[in-house]
Amino acid sequence: MTKPKITVYCISHEYGKFLEQAVESVLRQTTDNWELLLIDNASVDKTASVVEYYLNDPRIRAFRLEENGNLPSVCNFALEQAKGDYIMRLDGDDFLDENILLILGNWLDQNPEHNLVFPDYYLVTESGEVFSHQRREKISEKNHLLDVPANGACTMIRAETLKAIGGYREDLGAQDGFDLWSKIFDHRKFANINLPLFFYRRHGRNMTERASLIQDARRKIKLDAIKDHIEKFRPISLVIPCRENYDFTKDVWDASFKQSTLLRHCLSKFLSSKLADNIVVACDNEAVRNVLAEFKDERIIFHLRQKEETFRSAPLAPSLEKALQQSDPKKTGTTLVTYCQAPFVSVGTIEEALTTLAMNDADSSLGVEVINEPIYKRDAHGLLKINKQSGFSSDFDQLYRETNCILATRSRNLSKGSLLGSEKALFIVPASENFFIDSRQKLEIAEILAGQDK
Repeated sequence: MTKPKITVYCISHEYGKFLEQAVESVLRQTTDNWELLLIDNASVDKTASVVEYYLNDPRIRAFRLEENGNLPSVCNFALEQAKGDYIMRLDGDDFLDENILLILGNWLDQNPEHNLVFPDYYLVTESGEVFSHQRREKISEKNHLLDVPANGACTMIRAETLKAIGGYREDLGAQDGFDLWSKIFDHRKFANINLPLFFYRRHGRNMTERASLIQDARRKIKLDAIKDHIEKFRPISLVIPCRENYDFTKDVWDASFKQSTLLRHCLSKFLSSKLADNIVVACDNEAVRNVLAEFKDERIIFHLRQKEETFRSAPLAPSLEKALQQSDPKKTGTTLVTYCQAPFVSVGTIEEALTTLAMNDADSSLGVEVINEPIYKRDAHGLLKINKQSGFSSDFDQLYRETNCILATRSRNLSKGSLLGSEKALFIVPASENFFIDSRQKLEIAEILAGQDK
């Protein structure tokens, strides 16, 4: 076999029941200048028998990994074995349009200044039925954001570029495009083609496993991206505002939660943060001071709020500015704000607020959640749905709303009476963390949910 132009590597870990469709989609390509690497990632299902069936094809090479490696390590293994000038990953549970290699390969041939190209795709059910077309907006025209990376799978990359940037980070556990994005965003060109050229299969296992791994990976990437200049954001103060009187009860911070209280639970959790220099609890009830003393940690600071600062109508920024008099008196650092009423927010999310602010050199960053249910607005003829829920969706169709879980702000904003400043960055908070206690009923629900987590 002559040297192929394109290497497709197909990874299967317990995807035996889907693998034949994936392989056949490569065999049906309208160009034949390719090789296929079949990588059995320590599967115990019928993956091995499917691979064996195709071994007579000279364009196919097979590899068996005896231990289940994480995705980046397997991708690096494929990169070492690849003979093509261009390389593309195909997951064993997905499959290709017959023209994808021709179209993406020709694009890179004709655009030597570009290092990677990726297409739109279809979402399909476990049985392979199309239910949605996912459109990626043209990066060169309207989508310039770091938070919308190329697809991890079915993105064609110049092999020499991938080797030049050191391949994939194996400590991340996941490879979804964000790692590459962060490495090439400022220095190399890339493109996307608005044709649906592969089929991404949605099934229970890949939805749950990949979402969690990708989230953890992205947080590590963000943290590493700012580690060399984190000092300019210090001191980093985590502020927990609370008050004695709430609409539905007194002293929510002292409410029972996980065999402790909401405030104690939050403090125990946030003290594990490696980024926070100080944790400031601002409250109008002196009893909080005694709770803080239990922890015997010099990073914990109590600030006594005035009653008038806790009124609903009172702006939060002036109160936060006073709370920082001990931890950040010159307002040169960064303030992270969260609440006892958001008991499920994780340390990872707290730190992502900071890293998102830093990566975007923003004045503030806000946690948002994805809105999946229909949203309407009124027009002259009644209520009009404003978020599309058809079989066609774009990067720009999704709606989001702010959460009450977490925000990060430059402390200097507070001196100006602003909580956010002019330049805001957003990041998605996992749905499991988006719970805010603002009623007695939600307080009871929180306790139930906490019990389910045990």
